[in-house]
Amino acid sequence: MGHADFRVGGKIFATLGYPDDLHGTIMLSPLDQDLLLQRHAKAFKPAAGAWGKAGSTSVILKVAPKTVVAHALESAWSRRATKQLLAERTSRSTARKHQ
Repeated sequence: MGHADFRVGGKIFATLGYPDDLHGTIMLSPLDQDLLLQRHAKAFKPAAGAWGKAGSTSVILKVAPKTVVAHALESAWSRRATKQLLAERTSRSTARKHQ
């Protein structure tokens, strides 16, 4: 489609360069989207149409705080990841805590 996308388990959880090079899109839950819009309205907005109503959220990359974007990407990854990938991530995280 002419822009970079990021996938987990064959499913897109984020894109760069849409609608232009200043933006990205993160596939969030509607609840996560609402939280971002309330707290960071200058940096995030719903994507157009049904995609936006389902949680797809546009990010103005130069404005959005990096830590907030990182958390949003983790949330989007988790929404799209398979149960197996989620379990592997949890077990790695637990193993690090016990080192």
